[in-house]
Amino acid sequence: MVNLIWVFLSAVGILVAAFNGRMQEVNEAVFQSLETGVEIAIQLLGILMFWLGMMKIAEKSGLIEKVSDVFTPFVTRIFPDIPKDHKVTGYIVSNMTANIFGLGNAATPLGIKAMKELQTLSGDKERATRPMITLLALNTSSLTLIPTTVIAIRMKYDSTDPTSIIPATIMATAISTIAALLIDRWLNYRKSVDSL
Repeated sequence: MVNLIWVFLSAVGILVAAFNGRMQEVNEAVFQSLETGVEIAIQLLGILMFWLGMMKIAEKSGLIEKVSDVFTPFVTRIFPDIPKDHKVTGYIVSNMTANIFGLGNAATPLGIKAMKELQTLSGDKERATRPMITLLALNTSSLTLIPTTVIAIRMKYDSTDPTSIIPATIMATAISTIAALLIDRWLNYRKSVDSL
């Protein structure tokens, strides 16, 4: 659906530009955006590689396991349907940790691994289970303490204080995470009441 919306908006923009005789401006904007996109992607690669390397070091040193032990009581309360000491808990904690450091690209493969493990627990490959929905809500709202990607973009564009975004990011993502959990619980409660 989102793809159709983007195609529609692009087509309408091009038609309006052609109708108004402004296709040259559209072409210039497209090529300038492509160039900027490639530059940003290359600069973000360095930041992402650094943090992914740090996550790998943390994993090898056992720090992720210790962080997992700290977050496990929290995760088991959020995901009561997951069996105790199941390996999916580690993937969920790693996914949450990557999101906390603003590494959405690093969190994605961990989230996919967690979803695959949750799917093996459910047995039904056509329907999302309660833990899968909760994980998706948490991953989407993603509490972020250090918005690494945003800081990198602000540095690229010569911001005088690229880290000034941190307090606003913490507040916004804390509110979004709490809202996601409350909505998830409310919808789950409604579903259980409706099924009675």
